[in-house]
Amino acid sequence: MKRFWIVASVLIACAAAIGFTSRAENTNIKGDYVEVRTASLFAGACHFNGEVVTAGREAIMAWSFSTGTWNGTSLTGVRAIAVVSSDENLSNQGAARRSEVILDQSASHDQKVAILEALKSRYAATLGEIISVRSAPISFRHEGKSYEVNSAEAAINVEAMPNDLCCKMPNLVWYDPLVQLGQRKVGYTVKALYSGHEMSDAWERDGENSAFYGSFAF
Repeated sequence: MKRFWIVASVLIACAAAIGFTSRAENTNIKGDYVEVRTASLFAGACHFNGEVVTAGREAIMAWSFSTGTWNGTSLTGVRAIAVVSSDENLSNQGAARRSEVILDQSASHDQKVAILEALKSRYAATLGEIISVRSAPISFRHEGKSYEVNSAEAAINVEAMPNDLCCKMPNLVWYDPLVQLGQRKVGYTVKALYSGHEMSDAWERDGENSAFYGSFAF
């Protein structure tokens, strides 16, 4: 009987250690994030109603990891992009989604595996069915309140709205970001484009309040 309790205690301790190690290997993951949608996020009611059914079905999402590890692999300095498409406005969380994921070409093999696993784990519902994963150079520049992201077939150029109007008039912000953000702001899209063909037809947007930006952590 005494031997049984000794063995049981050892197994419990091992299980606890494994659980602790697993949690410890996925820690302190944070960085900058920006997304652009194919609909205005900050607009008057008439403008919103004119788009909610016919637009807003696509988005470009971009992450720049500043710190963190996933399954023991450092994600520091790694960047990733996801292009998401749906048959309905992305505010409809029940609608089927498809996505293409672009991984930073400068990342190591282990980092690419880790970042893809992290995105699948944390944003499965947001990304939906991932139909394509590829590697390409990604530049992610965040200076002050401006963001510029460039990669093959996907690009974002976003600036802050004048006088942070999205904070002063929150009743005119009609959507939520596709991921949870700290210090969420609506941005002005100078230009955003997707020229690939994996997801949908190529598209381009400019001159509208169609971006969210902020910090992410998980």
